[in-house]
Amino acid sequence: MRRFGWLLVLVLGFTMCGAAYAAFPPIPAEEINPGFVYIGPIGDGGWTFMHEKGRLEMEEKYPGVKSVFVESIPESHDAARVFETMIRNGSKVIFGTTFGYMDFILEVANKYPDVIFMHCSGYKDAPNMGTYFGRMYQARYLSGLVAGKMTKNNKIGFVGAHPIPEVIRGINSFTRGVRRANPDAEVQVIWIFSWLDPAKEKEAAKALIDSGVDVLAMHADTGATPQAAEEAGVYVVGYNNDMSAYAPTKHLTAPIWDWGMVYKETIGQVIDGTWAPKHIWYGLKEGMVGLAPYGKDVPDSVKELVEEEKARIVSGEWDVFYGPVKDQSGEVRVPEGSAMTDAEMLSMNWFVEGVKGELPQ
Repeated sequence: MRRFGWLLVLVLGFTMCGAAYAAFPPIPAEEINPGFVYIGPIGDGGWTFMHEKGRLEMEEKYPGVKSVFVESIPESHDAARVFETMIRNGSKVIFGTTFGYMDFILEVANKYPDVIFMHCSGYKDAPNMGTYFGRMYQARYLSGLVAGKMTKNNKIGFVGAHPIPEVIRGINSFTRGVRRANPDAEVQVIWIFSWLDPAKEKEAAKALIDSGVDVLAMHADTGATPQAAEEAGVYVVGYNNDMSAYAPTKHLTAPIWDWGMVYKETIGQVIDGTWAPKHIWYGLKEGMVGLAPYGKDVPDSVKELVEEEKARIVSGEWDVFYGPVKDQSGEVRVPEGSAMTDAEMLSMNWFVEGVKGELPQ
């Protein structure tokens, strides 16, 4: 499984675990040869595509740095093999871009203490291994505001990859935005139990459309959901990347990643001799997550609402899971005046009020 954190994960550590580590000595740009290992193909239009975009942005900022990548590597010992091959070929920095690489990265990091490792979405660290992720739930919330305002029948569909905390948190934050904009709207979830299965993703999107939803959203890695929306004439909120190319007339916006921010920051620190392991979880304020351009049908009044809510989050005045927050059954999970901790958000395993769907056990 990819890109998630379980309860033990976060209670122990994403928000800062372990001892403080010393900074690494500087490495000349031409000697870094960073290696990027991807879970999917760079042409997936989503998750891996955006990591690849970030890699290219890093090379543009640091012309002396020549990086390499390997795509479609499963979350298995194959990943460790690829990491070691990159090191033998001269890579001094390794980026692993999926949660399931975590233990393999740690294993290799312990064998090669002079190589720097950065792991996307994990929680384990070492003197030469840090982690990075983003507060995508904030951008999800903003996109939910748009969906809530654009639905006419108050039925919104969501194609979910795996019922894990990362995806659950995204559905919940999206629904919080939907209900802030439209208290009568509901979000129906269908699980596809896959990150990268365009056929299954599209069938799930069609099933939601057949059930009567007039806006779709998604957490999967391809453009299949937007394609289904365009074909059926319903609105869609994409994910990972600006997916308007898949739905030219129906794409409303998409919560998107800026991985280049981390890749440029990391390489700059490696060159300067200031890199040390830490747990990165940047959000709207830092610009690591955001929204794709709006579709032509999104009214100015909706854009203004999004900007108002974004300003509240960026200022620190408010965040998505500030109370009161109720679950599906109506039970108050976060009282008014309280807020979920990072550990609680990152280990979320329940749906908020407004979500229709079940969490498989």
